Amino acid sequence: MKSLVPDEFYWARSNKHADGRITIVQVCTIFGEDPDFWTLAVVGSEQHYMIADFEIIALVEPLEGYQLRHAAE
Repeated sequence: MKSLVPDEFYWARSNKHADGRITIVQVCTIFGEDPDFWTLAVVGSEQHYMIADFEIIALVEPLEGYQLRHAAE
């Protein structure tokens, strides 16, 4: 993936985190709007990681008829 979108969800994998399993992450701007400050938050946790720690696989596509709701930060 060349460009990430803030607040979007992606399928990702990391050998450093989640034991190399595929997981869902959200691009977060909590530390700043500049892409240099973006992090990835693992869904279901409050952990933020550096983008370089993950291999981004694909954008999570919402199911038809369902909206993804973003949790408040």
